[in-house]
Amino acid sequence: MLAHPMNNKESIDFTSLRPVAGKRNFVSKSVEETITRIKEDISDPELAWLFENCFPNTLDTTVTYSEPDGRPDTFVITGDIHAMWLRDSSAQVWPYLPLTKQDEPLRRLVAGVINRQVKCILLDPYANAFLEGNEISEWKSDITDMKPGIHERKWEIDSLCYPIRLAYNYWKTTGNTSVFDSKWNEAMELIYATLKVQQRKENQGPYSFKRITAWQTDTVPGNGMGNPMRPVGLICSTFRPSDDATTFLFLIPSNYFAVVSLRQLSELCENVTGNKTLGTRSRKLADEVEQALKQYSITDHLDYGKVFVYEADGYGNRLMMDDSNVPSLLALPYLGCIDVNDPVYQNTRKFLFSDDHCWYFKGKAASGIGSPHTLKDMIWPMTIIMQAITSTNVEEIRECLRLLKSTHAGTGFMHESFHKDDPANFTRKWFAWANTLFGELVIKVHKEHPELL
Repeated sequence: MLAHPMNNKESIDFTSLRPVAGKRNFVSKSVEETITRIKEDISDPELAWLFENCFPNTLDTTVTYSEPDGRPDTFVITGDIHAMWLRDSSAQVWPYLPLTKQDEPLRRLVAGVINRQVKCILLDPYANAFLEGNEISEWKSDITDMKPGIHERKWEIDSLCYPIRLAYNYWKTTGNTSVFDSKWNEAMELIYATLKVQQRKENQGPYSFKRITAWQTDTVPGNGMGNPMRPVGLICSTFRPSDDATTFLFLIPSNYFAVVSLRQLSELCENVTGNKTLGTRSRKLADEVEQALKQYSITDHLDYGKVFVYEADGYGNRLMMDDSNVPSLLALPYLGCIDVNDPVYQNTRKFLFSDDHCWYFKGKAASGIGSPHTLKDMIWPMTIIMQAITSTNVEEIRECLRLLKSTHAGTGFMHESFHKDDPANFTRKWFAWANTLFGELVIKVHKEHPELL
């Protein structure tokens, strides 16, 4: 991954940091045209430079496309970790979806991601990350049912939601149904069965996870099963999208995401695959989870009124925070779970960007939300991007753009996190999801508030 040699902003010459054309993993004509078109309308040279570097980063550096037996297959690494997350791979190609309608090679690339995700889910629906072949993972000593081809086996609800989101919107965008074959249907049956089992109504289910580690959130309490919960209709998520263990098993943003995803699956079953039985069951499960969310996802805050909680256990215990990875409480409108003007969401938003939120940090360089994953005082560009994407306030969006522009530490790319007082102190120099998400934000701003560019 290329990094800019200068940290002094005045020394940056804004020369593209993309790999040279012949060394890019995948080239899309429509993506290149989009970069040229948007850049022409950006008067700020640094912002234009960041967009040119970041938006194509997934295609430039992380995808491996092939067509075994004439069928698209796309393996997508996250960046500096050579493995494919179901969540990240979906999110990384998401901003390119609108372009697939007129770009056949790009459409096939995204179809390849969907096909590869099906293979991953059929290998193990509880795994969050996978290897390209049948390699043995560096995490082979984890005390769980590890298999060749699995990179990490952390059960996260969103890992099964993202592939539905991608496939559904691929269908809506392109009208193409080639990916919806018997294997896709088999994977969707497995997704439904897994989510149903993880309601844990009758027993704790087959999944457990333990890791020998000094990092508390990298293993699971309760002998690998998680802390106690009361079956109330919500779905248990042993880990968060950050790959950190949950404190309480009912991860609220992921349950909201599951409701949306199950309804999308139901629509696909009824209109594309003809699997009406799975469609009916998926819709029924979505309704049940939604009903439980009405009772367990909202609480009364002394200062902010009714707000969403981050985690719950069905016994009345609640965790009041948000994390940086998506799904998050902040990102609920982005995922189509909540209307951005919903009063509970707006109350929650006020809480999240306040000193009353333990993972909100203010420093010399920036203010923003961090994560237990990167510890205290580390702000995530992803949350600044998501703050702007979900904002209805032009000045707030302007400030988010300013922060993103001033905290990349001269590298020309987004990072996982940076220190609130020193952006040069950052984690993950090659994090493709954050880069592509930044590109998505710039395109959105270009469409809705071009004056900010």
